[in-house]
Amino acid sequence: MQVYDELKTRFWELCRQNHLLDEQVAVRALALTTEEAIGHPEEQDFPIQKGKERLMQANFRGAAGQAYTDRCGDFLGNLEEILTMPLANNYRRAVFVATLNAVLKYLGLIKGTIHCRNQAPQECARELAGYLRRRFGAVKVTQVGFQPRIVQEISPILRLRLLDLDVDHIGTEKFGVTVEGPEKTREALQWADVLLVTGTTLVNESIGQFLLDKPVIFYGTTIAGAAYLLGWERFCPKSL
Repeated sequence: MQVYDELKTRFWELCRQNHLLDEQVAVRALALTTEEAIGHPEEQDFPIQKGKERLMQANFRGAAGQAYTDRCGDFLGNLEEILTMPLANNYRRAVFVATLNAVLKYLGLIKGTIHCRNQAPQECARELAGYLRRRFGAVKVTQVGFQPRIVQEISPILRLRLLDLDVDHIGTEKFGVTVEGPEKTREALQWADVLLVTGTTLVNESIGQFLLDKPVIFYGTTIAGAAYLLGWERFCPKSL
């Protein structure tokens, strides 16, 4: 996809300008446990708690970056290897995205590359709901990706549709909103005034269909580096 080509080009140039390409830099990505990723929130309905996804974490010179993925594994190599490897599956894209986030954080270009913990997701969702209402008014929102606290906070105040890939969620009701599957994507996107999209779409290669000519707000740590390099709006106030 063009998005990944552009990301690679800009990331490569950034590494070249900062004299990182010629160095043998070790980057390690590890699948985090649920406790390491989000701590101990009171609620038990986050996707990561159900074992559907895991956070991969890349560490670069003391800076950490994360990416959600359903295909985990360790990786140890240098930046040139990561920049040149084909992004052929969710595992490789997660390694690339987590590394991108770690390097940009090391360079001081972004913040918020580590998932918030404990009760912070609830606080984040409450802030997001208020932000959407203040900025856009009584708009129709399509949320891509089931983040339970966001649905819980937005559904009482705005018209909301919810898309998700998890077959265990599709067709069920979450906080008064029926979860819809991929076959409803086109309809739900056309219906919405504003799109609220999980950054995980960058890893699962579905992001292209959500880059539309209407307000798009990405949420989460996964999209941090890409949002900076490509000028996308991101909401993630409680991440570290």
